[in-house]
Amino acid sequence: MSEVVAVRQRHVEGGASGAAGAEDGGDTAGIRAGAAGGGRSADRARAMVFAPVETRARVDAVVRRIGDAIELGLLADGEQLPGESELAGRLGVSTVTLREALMALRQQGLVTTRRGRGGGSFVSLPERPGPQRLRARLRGWSSEELRDLGDHWAALSGAAARLAAARTEPDDLKHLLRTVDAFAGAARPAPRSRLYGRFQVELAAAAQSARLTRAQVALQTELGALLCLVLDDDAYREEVADRQRALVDAVQDGAPDAARSLAERCVEESAARLVALRLTL
Repeated sequence: MSEVVAVRQRHVEGGASGAAGAEDGGDTAGIRAGAAGGGRSADRARAMVFAPVETRARVDAVVRRIGDAIELGLLADGEQLPGESELAGRLGVSTVTLREALMALRQQGLVTTRRGRGGGSFVSLPERPGPQRLRARLRGWSSEELRDLGDHWAALSGAAARLAAARTEPDDLKHLLRTVDAFAGAARPAPRSRLYGRFQVELAAAAQSARLTRAQVALQTELGALLCLVLDDDAYREEVADRQRALVDAVQDGAPDAARSLAERCVEESAARLVALRLTL
């Protein structure tokens, strides 16, 4: 923890005190508040959701893009999506393609549609699987695959932190601190895992790299709800939150090496915990 203390001692912690409430309602409110607010980096992360999709398999691409954003909490529960014409234009697809994608999202339980005045398509945040289902899903990974995933994750997060420290303005980091506060106050593993993943995506967005952001979204989606299995430990949640705050401080200080090291250590510890749990199954 010496590295965390060294980075954080230059900062007053009062600005990071707005944690979400510990009750379940507070979990949801924390996720929604973070998704709705933020600086330019948060705007970049959300803008990526509605950037034009690739030309091939566009229905699948739209479903994956919006579905991943919902799973990661980039789009808040109950949030209304743009109208069909606007959304199709922003994604660079036809309205027919968009309607097919929205139908698939409805079938997956990620979007609901309301008719009439005040109607439209609305985000529906899915429930995380229970512990037994998550453990069964974890058994589908070998320890070698999890270590490889952890290596890739550390490389992505470290690169994002280093670039963010070189490129991001201090005012752009307020949304990252809000995400950390919501994570620290989340009472249940499910919202913790979403907020953890969202922090990683927002950090990549702060690096001002579209490729890094897309890669981080894909990785967090691949991890899915597995992080619930290691984030049910309150002491570990506090450790992660402290390291995330120290990471934001390092980025704000323009200290790329410290930021990269903190980012890598944070995800390496999470990946190691998943590997250790997998070996017990």
